Amino acid sequence: MVRKPAAGPRGGPVKVEVLPDPEAVARRAAGILAAEARAAAVARGRFLLAVSGGSTPWAALRLLAGEDVPWDRVQLFQVDERAAPVGHPDRNLTQLRESLIARVRIPPAQVHAMPVDAGDLEEGAARYAAELEAAAGHPAVLDVAQLGLGADGHTASLFPGDPALDVAAADVVATGAHLGWRRMTLTFPALDRARSVLWIVTGDGKADALVRLRRGDRGIPAARVRSDGAVLLADEAAARGAS
Repeated sequence: MVRKPAAGPRGGPVKVEVLPDPEAVARRAAGILAAEARAAAVARGRFLLAVSGGSTPWAALRLLAGEDVPWDRVQLFQVDERAAPVGHPDRNLTQLRESLIARVRIPPAQVHAMPVDAGDLEEGAARYAAELEAAAGHPAVLDVAQLGLGADGHTASLFPGDPALDVAAADVVATGAHLGWRRMTLTFPALDRARSVLWIVTGDGKADALVRLRRGDRGIPAARVRSDGAVLLADEAAARGAS
């Protein structure tokens, strides 16, 4: 996977790999993440990964559990989370636990769940930003941010029209309600400092948004994420028209 510096100008298109189906995308994603983990552990003694939700990412994480990964050196963060009750199926942490955490020997202290149970989401976001900095430095630099793409062009929980899109001075914020839930999310500054970005995009419902992302159409939030060094894995259904 191509690496990028922790800071610098935007540039270059996202590198796209088109695979036959979601299963193939999940396998490729798992392989990339395992290789990144091993390389980071050798180079820096740790691997800082932030993951998003979605059926194909969960499948990738289940496969990642069977890969050769130095789990004792992994710090696992969330890209975003719904303010849903503990154990709720809409909560990313519920799926993250089933797909990965319960399957590997990662120390519990190295799993960093977004504190959406807090009554004050804004205060919880500030605490999560401090937790991120404690593990990833100041300013925080993730090794890999794994992102998805919504049909409306959102990524993380950075939705069209939400004030979170314009936050420049915080790495984690609370958002307004979307599809029934308020959320907590990493911001563009936090995502842009990641050494690598791995997009996972599957399904024909994402095809139009993927075209716009590849064109760098900043009318959608996803296209505002720094593109140099990013790799996007798409299945054939999502990639139609995006060549």
